[in-house]
Amino acid sequence: MTPRRSGSRWPVALTRERARPEGIRSRPDAWWLAVGTVCFGAFMGQLDASIVTLTYGSLGTEFHTSLAAVEWVSLAYLLTLVALLVPAGRLADAHGRKLLYLYGFAVFTLASAACGLAPSLPALVVFRVVQAAGAALMQANSVALVTTSAPRERMRTALGVQAAAQALGLALGPTVGGALVSTLGWRWVFGVNVPIGLVALVAGHYLLPRTRTRTPVAAFDWAGLGLLAVATTGALLGVSAVSGLPVPAWGVGLLFAVAAGAGWAFVARQGRSPAPLLDLALLRVRAVAFGLVGALSGYLVLFGPLVLVPVVLTARGSSELTAGLVLTALPAGFALAATGGDPLLPHSLTDRGRCVLGAVLFTAAVAVLAAVPPAVSWLVPVLMVTGMGLGTFTPANNTLIMGAIPARASGTGGGLVNMARGLGTALGVALVTLALHLSDSRVQAAGSRWSALILVGASVVALVSAWLGPRRAEQGPVRTR
Repeated sequence: MTPRRSGSRWPVALTRERARPEGIRSRPDAWWLAVGTVCFGAFMGQLDASIVTLTYGSLGTEFHTSLAAVEWVSLAYLLTLVALLVPAGRLADAHGRKLLYLYGFAVFTLASAACGLAPSLPALVVFRVVQAAGAALMQANSVALVTTSAPRERMRTALGVQAAAQALGLALGPTVGGALVSTLGWRWVFGVNVPIGLVALVAGHYLLPRTRTRTPVAAFDWAGLGLLAVATTGALLGVSAVSGLPVPAWGVGLLFAVAAGAGWAFVARQGRSPAPLLDLALLRVRAVAFGLVGALSGYLVLFGPLVLVPVVLTARGSSELTAGLVLTALPAGFALAATGGDPLLPHSLTDRGRCVLGAVLFTAAVAVLAAVPPAVSWLVPVLMVTGMGLGTFTPANNTLIMGAIPARASGTGGGLVNMARGLGTALGVALVTLALHLSDSRVQAAGSRWSALILVGASVVALVSAWLGPRRAEQGPVRTR
């Protein structure tokens, strides 16, 4: 073989998905190995989301800057992640979900190392943007890899395990973050991602299956990507601004106007583009449309208490440690129901029925938050029931969505699911913060009451979306051109 031909192998090797070893592929539990591997990314994504806020004080001290400036460490990550989820899923459908998942983990791991070595706050924000790009490649493909690896009759169970891994990362974030910041320093909050990322890359190479069905794309829709990025960025910045970000009133209005205009232009472009980022036919499938509304509402309910409970308890004299321990009841209940609830529920109960049951549970629980003054003694069981309701609702909700999306578009579907989750997360934090921000120390109880009512409203939306969803599984066609 000539050197030239040998050298030409490198681009092919970098763009080709490797098959699993035969000994792994032929195992009856091979799909469980794939799901377990995806859980690395699910765990790290939520751990990173809940751990970084604990570095704010240290970052402000080291870089001699304000809290408003430090908030961009989280905001830049969230804006980039939400904007890139659907495009990342579309690219994965065309070029291979395993391939882009592994590249995403590699980018995320390298960027995490760079964040830990950042010499300045602007550099850290830039590295966080790169980290978010890697996270988008991971998250857009995580749900798709689970649903294409697991047998159809075990899809809900597999999605429940993946959701439980997210809940575990969410639960451990404050504890791990607090321990790292107080002992080793804020840089290790990012450095802890590196060894986990390296293990995940090796596991993914050997345990994840290759993509069987793809949706080729002739040309990437860069204009559509730009419009989507402007729409999501404008909307999230607008929500953050009304919840306390220092932006004048006219600026907030402009952000929402730009977001609405870019969103309209994005939808119009996708309808006429020969190679759209998002096939709008997917959103006309009932299970997908109602399911995404439910996914967004569910994550709003999941993340809202993460802001509300610590503020309310510390205002009433409890320590941060007590507030953190109380708050772990929420993700603990989520993980318990997501992994152990399936065998306990009747097999005749449909995914729609599970969504309704879960939504009823967490709606009733957050209604208690709005009706009764907060106290540690009863907050633990209420948060546990809220988590159990969400842990019952989320896997069934995701199963209905992904079951209605053809396998060749599962990356795009996974991107939509995670985009709904990201928007729900942002709204949960921002709307609860807004309600608390508009109250002062004299009416703190009123602020917490309004925050709880916001969670009740989101719970009702999730319940209605579950009730109006399809009574049987749907299969949504994808437009071809």
